Amino acid sequence: MADRFYTPQPLGGGSFVLDGPEAHHLAVVRRFVPGDRVTLFNGDGKDYPALILSADKRTVLLDVHAGVVVDRELPVRVEIAAALPKGDRGDFLIEKLTELGMAKFTPLVTNRTVVQPKDGRRERFQRAVIEASKQCGRAVLMEVGLPAEWTEYVRASWLPAERWVFHTTAPNLFPHPFWKGDAGSHIVLAVGPEGGFTDEEIAAAVAGGWRVGSLGPRVLRVETAAVAAAAVLAVNSLAGSASPGPL
Repeated sequence: MADRFYTPQPLGGGSFVLDGPEAHHLAVVRRFVPGDRVTLFNGDGKDYPALILSADKRTVLLDVHAGVVVDRELPVRVEIAAALPKGDRGDFLIEKLTELGMAKFTPLVTNRTVVQPKDGRRERFQRAVIEASKQCGRAVLMEVGLPAEWTEYVRASWLPAERWVFHTTAPNLFPHPFWKGDAGSHIVLAVGPEGGFTDEEIAAAVAGGWRVGSLGPRVLRVETAAVAAAAVLAVNSLAGSASPGPL
């Protein structure tokens, strides 16, 4: 899986020139040479086996074979919306959500948000998605959405019926047995900032049809809560469980 390289360009059978950071990584960092075989992907759900024809520090010429459809996605669509944690913990969060098969991540802006999402951060996160996808074998990239204000996001018209917001004092342990995780289903999970959602924000969620859940009696960091919830759904959906058990 590690011999995978990303390009945003369309791929198909025939010669292809890989350039930029990925070419440098292939030829200089990984030290692949003509005659070696690697795999290219562009997020369209396919892997493209390729033979290296020539390589230097800036460009790599490859003979690309026809794409092979790969199925490494979850049978359910899981989206995570969360306030950003401090420092490089945001990169960790994106990396792990990508590995766990999440479909989308949306940075939230709430009343107690400490880290404000910035344009440069989104580009950095998108790069982290690519790097994690190269490592874990995903051929579909997790989407990094634009920052969203909680007051608007909580009542968005596109939200699926299954949506959870996490709150430390919530009485219901996530996930509730009524969410079966059938193939093709869609669920959104929301995690607040380090100080948590305010009571008013939780009330707005309940009024908007959200279910409020807990991940246990301990106060978790943002990235811990998001990754834990994502892992529960990922494992249960892949196991084909008709009724996910509590965390």
